[in-house]
Amino acid sequence: MFRGAIIKSVGTSNSLLFHNHQGDEFRYAYPLIQYKRVNQKAAIVCVSDGTEEIGKLFSGMDYTISIGDREMHLEIESLKPSKYLVQVWQDMFVYRIRKWLPLNQENYEKYMALEGLAEKYAMLERMLTGNILSFAKGVGIHFEKQVECKITAIDEPHIVMYKDVKMMAFDAEFKSNVSIPDYIGLGKGVSLGFGTVVGKYEKKDENKDNNVEE
Repeated sequence: MFRGAIIKSVGTSNSLLFHNHQGDEFRYAYPLIQYKRVNQKAAIVCVSDGTEEIGKLFSGMDYTISIGDREMHLEIESLKPSKYLVQVWQDMFVYRIRKWLPLNQENYEKYMALEGLAEKYAMLERMLTGNILSFAKGVGIHFEKQVECKITAIDEPHIVMYKDVKMMAFDAEFKSNVSIPDYIGLGKGVSLGFGTVVGKYEKKDENKDNNVEE
């Protein structure tokens, strides 16, 4: 509902990146504007060209939106523009990913047919590597070196609703040699807050991943 309220404020014809639709056609590319909930507050994460488009929101809205039947006045707590170097390194970085949707119907059946945990982990690691490559492609980055991913911990999968379809979601920790910005999404549904990634690279941020709410 928050996403719908923001799109209404911007205007459906004003910016493709806010809603990934142009008429009846869908923009099949990595979402550059993503809607989240962080620290119990609504948040919008913009990457690449999405950082330019967000100005249309601030210049055109009166900060009063409708969430369902409720009319609410928005207050901006903070704007945090930053540059981030996304590349392959020799070192491995540790991340937490929440509500990750790696499986479509076809690979869900393949996943469920696997009997061993090692085989399931290996399949999910391949999916995660592909998700990272899709993110990089979506922001215009090509890696010259091989991307590595290793899932180090994973919770029992749980069922979530995505576009009125039940899907298997995972909360996991993983290592990768790619530097990934905090709060960007990987996998399906990233524009709606699924698959949000937070780094765990500093001791003071050990609980940082808990700020991303389900």
